[in-house]
Amino acid sequence: MPIRIEAPRTQDQANIAACAVTLLGAPFQLYGRSVQTGLDCVGVAACCLCAVGDQFDAPTNYSIRGSFEERAQAFFAAGGFDKVRDPSLVAGDLLLLRPGHRQIHFAVLTMQGAVHAHMGLARVVLTPLPLPYPEIARWRFKGD
Repeated sequence: MPIRIEAPRTQDQANIAACAVTLLGAPFQLYGRSVQTGLDCVGVAACCLCAVGDQFDAPTNYSIRGSFEERAQAFFAAGGFDKVRDPSLVAGDLLLLRPGHRQIHFAVLTMQGAVHAHMGLARVVLTPLPLPYPEIARWRFKGD
């Protein structure tokens, strides 16, 4: 049975999801923050959040493996986000995933699936749901 992703509920959520789609095909670059030179998963999330008008200062002092889940959780807890505690999936939601031991990964939901930077494919891609990684948390931008 296909997994249903709801349409964005606010204009800000729509802007986040729409921005994610524009990033498809951008090259992968660890610590990347530019569509032209490359993005990593944090860069994808940062670009999408800038689509709502706020400048989010995305960190670059992290490694591929490490204990960064607490930092990610704290960032979203301190910002204008609601932690999603129900099973609803809404385009514009930001996902924190666990692709491997001591690894975290970000993805942005769109109506077609999750947009994320894929190191192995060396570009930003769209992956239909269900994702191959367990979800740690999901946040929804409060916005408008």
